[in-house]
Amino acid sequence: MAIGETADVQVSAAMACAGIAAWLMSGRRGGARRARLLLAGGGAGRAGPPRQEWIGAAWRRLRERTRPEAWSLVAGLVIAVIGSSVVPLLLGAAGVPLLGRVRRASEARRAREQRGDAVIALCGALAGEVRAGRQPGEALLGAARDSDGLGDGQPVVLAAARFGGDVPGALTEAARQPGADGLVGLAACWRVAVDRGAGLAAGLDRLEGALRAERDQRADMRAQLAGSRSTASMLAGLPVLGLLLGTALGADPLHVLLHTGPGLGCLLVGGVLEGVGLWWALRIVRGAEAA
Repeated sequence: MAIGETADVQVSAAMACAGIAAWLMSGRRGGARRARLLLAGGGAGRAGPPRQEWIGAAWRRLRERTRPEAWSLVAGLVIAVIGSSVVPLLLGAAGVPLLGRVRRASEARRAREQRGDAVIALCGALAGEVRAGRQPGEALLGAARDSDGLGDGQPVVLAAARFGGDVPGALTEAARQPGADGLVGLAACWRVAVDRGAGLAAGLDRLEGALRAERDQRADMRAQLAGSRSTASMLAGLPVLGLLLGTALGADPLHVLLHTGPGLGCLLVGGVLEGVGLWWALRIVRGAEAA
């Protein structure tokens, strides 16, 4: 074999060895990478959520199961530990019944709105049943199954409709529930249709339109007053912002407020003024909503 041929064979063998080595190394790296991915993700058979999603779900469950007024006590406890004083804990405990009252009022308002929407749905469903050719009593039975507009008064109203009782009287009695004022109009439509032979469906259409217009008006008023509520909330949070800024500047405002006579006096006067200001702002908003 010539010297040139020997050199070519050696070069070819070296290139082949280098290719085999590179292939083996890439295979090992790929296997190691796949192993790391499997270990990090818990394997192909495990589909557990990431840690961030688990923490978020736990936080949402905690918020759903904890009433808002309990956070007042928690905040008071945290500030009491930071400021080494029992005053924030007492203030947080005092805020529990106030926040509970606010929560109950908000829940009652939502319940009234849902009841009003259910009454509107009941009027629409009853009008559709009457147009389909059913008698008023039978139509009311069918419409009541499709909506919850009668609420707690549904058994009495349906019994009156089924056995020929005083349906308008039962509807008027059911209208005493919060948010069910529209049932008074339904009782009037029913009485006029039965006594004078007027069209029940036409009256129900007008009643439904009036109730929808009233609901839209209330929603528009709340949207216009949302800015006032936001401003009141922002002003209520300014003292907290001042405390944070003072702490960031190294002034230690918690020590001044909680451990000195002038600080306690300022805390008392500021708290009273803050409460009066919030009460006055919310009173103005409620007055506008009522009007």
